[in-house]
Amino acid sequence: MANIQQLYELWLEKAVEDPDLKKELESVSNDEEGKSDRFYRDLEFGTAGLRGVIGAGTNRMNVYTVKRATQGLADYILSEGLAKSVAIAYDSRIKADYFARSAAEVLAANGIKVHIYKELMPTPMLSWAVRYLKCGAGIVVTASHNPAKYNGYKVYGSDGCQMTSEAADKVLANIIKTDTFSGIKSVDFDKALADKTVMYIEDSVIDAYIGKVREQSLHSDLVPSSDLKVVYTPLNGTGNKPVRRILKEIGVKSVVVVPEQENPDGNFPTCPYPNPEIREALQKGLELCDKEKPDLLLATDPDCDRVGIAVPDGNGGYELFTGNETGALLLDYVCKERTALGKMPKNPVAVKTIVTSDITKAIAKKYGVELREVLTGFKYIGEQVGLLEAAGEEERYIFGFEESYGYLAGGYVRDKDAVVASMLICEMAAYYRSKGISMIEARKRMYDEYGVYLNKVESLSFEGEAGMTRMKEIMGGLRKDAPKSIGGLRVLAVTDYKESKTITADGKTSEVKLPKSDVITFTLENDASVIIRPSGTEPKIKAYYTTKCDKKEDAAALQAKLSADFTKILGV
Repeated sequence: MANIQQLYELWLEKAVEDPDLKKELESVSNDEEGKSDRFYRDLEFGTAGLRGVIGAGTNRMNVYTVKRATQGLADYILSEGLAKSVAIAYDSRIKADYFARSAAEVLAANGIKVHIYKELMPTPMLSWAVRYLKCGAGIVVTASHNPAKYNGYKVYGSDGCQMTSEAADKVLANIIKTDTFSGIKSVDFDKALADKTVMYIEDSVIDAYIGKVREQSLHSDLVPSSDLKVVYTPLNGTGNKPVRRILKEIGVKSVVVVPEQENPDGNFPTCPYPNPEIREALQKGLELCDKEKPDLLLATDPDCDRVGIAVPDGNGGYELFTGNETGALLLDYVCKERTALGKMPKNPVAVKTIVTSDITKAIAKKYGVELREVLTGFKYIGEQVGLLEAAGEEERYIFGFEESYGYLAGGYVRDKDAVVASMLICEMAAYYRSKGISMIEARKRMYDEYGVYLNKVESLSFEGEAGMTRMKEIMGGLRKDAPKSIGGLRVLAVTDYKESKTITADGKTSEVKLPKSDVITFTLENDASVIIRPSGTEPKIKAYYTTKCDKKEDAAALQAKLSADFTKILGV
């Protein structure tokens, strides 16, 4: 506790750059728990960079944790001999522009040229800028879909993909060696602009990105004549301009934007949890749908790398599709129409994460597509695109997605992209409409052909220091004493990605050839499974349930049974 008090007093004295920090520190002068939560650890820097609650202290997102991380990144770039240039983007989060400018000040002071967007931009456009401008690294200030109190700092490699574990470890080693208040080089942002150490990214870079997105189109010819009507919400984030631009360019004539969520606002007043996976975030959009009666509701998250949709349910309302359903429909559409148009490459490759629906396996088999499975996190999908590019076979990649509403067609970026996904979703809807098929009917036909795969994610929250300990205890307990059955279904095999092994019910062991990760999969009878992993960006444990039946209601009933039993097993 003495160490925490010393840190508190040091920050109270030294943290003067942002007046909000001093006010916050003074407010917890008699709150020992409040001090502890702010200073009991350094905000963790991993392959996703930093993410945390905005505020004062070592365990918070603030100008000092951002500058310290950036100094660590600068030292890494210089020591590794990488290109001495970094691209920076930011979204609508509270203090996002401030943190982005602060990072630029540190890089410029270290002799590293900075290319920064003039205004907030989607995360995939950061990945694009890194590749297009041939930068040594990239930074995007975002907390994706987290609540308003969060912000984050994601670091990208020169390939435009999120930084690898090996590189992140080197940056972290540099960060640890850097004193928060005396070890950071910095220069005034306007001065750096004047001497061109910091430069704004030109509109031509944005135009080139939009051009690459349009190249992924398969049926934009059908869109203008389809009279497709779309309600769109950027959820107060970065998607407003690029998504509306691409929809206009492919011929969507009627796009009605949710007025309360149109403009950037890091407080997210009408969607406290701006996550297109949850109905509450889309409520304003659904209310507008009741009035406008569109063919499609599109919702992109604040940094516009993920997109959710809702479609008319045939009974006057609107049904939300899951990320697995939208992704599977897109994969089927891309495969079917590339084949029909003669645009399917030889030995095509699609990529999914291990927690993404296995209906993809049936779709890939039908069209002769090699399906690669990777760990959770889109950086692993991006890595596969990079491997194909390195082998001179980038054109083999046709589509990749993860269940958490992230999709990518084309290898022009190395991260999920809600701009291209929004375009393809609208195009797909127009295509089915030209055949007299609604999106609900298209989904039904997919399930009729491949089987009803039902997937559900449940999150268990564990806040604070005690929560982190409890999460570790749960994962350790499952490794020590794995269940023999879940929800009445026998466990056929347990795959532990941290230990890189699979053990079957009869005791046979095999190696898992994927990077080590804190994930456990329980493969069950009847094509069912349960996967559990701690979130890499939030204080949560996520459980993924998969069931397959002939009827959706039967799959849902079995899923509920699995969930109830597994929750008991976890002891929560």
